[in-house]
Amino acid sequence: MSLPLSGLKVLDLTRALSGPFSTMILADLGAEVVKVEPTPAGDMVRQWGPFDEDISVYYLSANRNKKGIGIDFRSPEGLALIKQMALKSDIVVENFKVGTMENMGLGYDELSKEKPGLIMASISGFGSKGPAKNWAGFDQIAQGYSGFMSLTGTNESGPTRVGTAIGDLTAGMWIVIGILAAVVEHKNSGRGQHVETSLLASLMGLLSVQGQRYLSVQEVPEPCGNVHPVIAPYGTFDTADGPLNLAPATQAMWGKLCSILDLEALTSDPRFLTNADRMQNRHVLKELLEGSLKRRSRMEWTPVMIENGIPAGPINKLNDVFSDPQVVACKLVQTVMHPVLGELKQVGLPISMTHMEEGTSVRTAPPLFGQHTSDVFADYGFSSTEIERLLEQKVIHQAG
Repeated sequence: MSLPLSGLKVLDLTRALSGPFSTMILADLGAEVVKVEPTPAGDMVRQWGPFDEDISVYYLSANRNKKGIGIDFRSPEGLALIKQMALKSDIVVENFKVGTMENMGLGYDELSKEKPGLIMASISGFGSKGPAKNWAGFDQIAQGYSGFMSLTGTNESGPTRVGTAIGDLTAGMWIVIGILAAVVEHKNSGRGQHVETSLLASLMGLLSVQGQRYLSVQEVPEPCGNVHPVIAPYGTFDTADGPLNLAPATQAMWGKLCSILDLEALTSDPRFLTNADRMQNRHVLKELLEGSLKRRSRMEWTPVMIENGIPAGPINKLNDVFSDPQVVACKLVQTVMHPVLGELKQVGLPISMTHMEEGTSVRTAPPLFGQHTSDVFADYGFSSTEIERLLEQKVIHQAG
């Protein structure tokens, strides 16, 4: 099987979500990723519920396709082992608090003296400089600090966090982009480099038009719930059996929507002639549209809208999503065998490539703590005698 990143060796020193998510993407694309976890209990996320047979579902979501090893991070010999492995790797990824890698003797400046071609990638909460550099990187704190929460919710609800750890996940994606750019640079010049992002930077990178509104015209956007901040009508509307998303984004679509709903008179109503007019009167417009939409169900309206060129779709719950025929047809869920859980379903890599066989992103299950320790150290050139000594002295941990 040919995978795009085959041949790249990644030492994964990350924990929780942002870092493990980034290294999982690299692993999905074929990089050899060794996940290093501290003894005695491993990645902190292993203690976070919910649990499937005592295995953290949180952990399962971000650690497939990796080899897992356990090392005593508090032992000088353990840190020396990590350094040896780093110097034999192409990429080192970490998401400790700023300064921790340097305190362990594993900072980029030190490692790059011995291996100038090394790529190191770091994710922090708020960046490696500035007054907040030492703040712990927790997603909801970053969502609030970045302004992201101020855009989410309604005036009634107040600021609302996004329903997943969007700062962690996007930081993981941004750092992968930086890593891949560094890999290309290394191929061209032979130079390594230190790639950095933060939860704060990742979320500010997603502010899009809302951020530009402030930078250009000093507008401070208010939370607008499920309606578009600058287009009307565009958002969530009630039907006979629940909410439906509609996106008639052009003037032509607006006219077509009125025709479908038998509301042609609205197209000549001075309150709704232009998008600016409709934005000014969006609340009364919503009531008028819902009066017609409530005649039929979400899934009755959806094909009608789509057939008439108006983007539309129901608001699904996850039980709807995972049984949806479109999701099934696109093979967005894949199955892998787990040593404890048996068949394990996972959301696969949401990328397809011409020369990457379909359905190959989920190949091996997230490892047990220390599952591959002996094999990995053998691959890195350690003798069986040395591996046995390290195990006996509890410098490293192998799953039983």
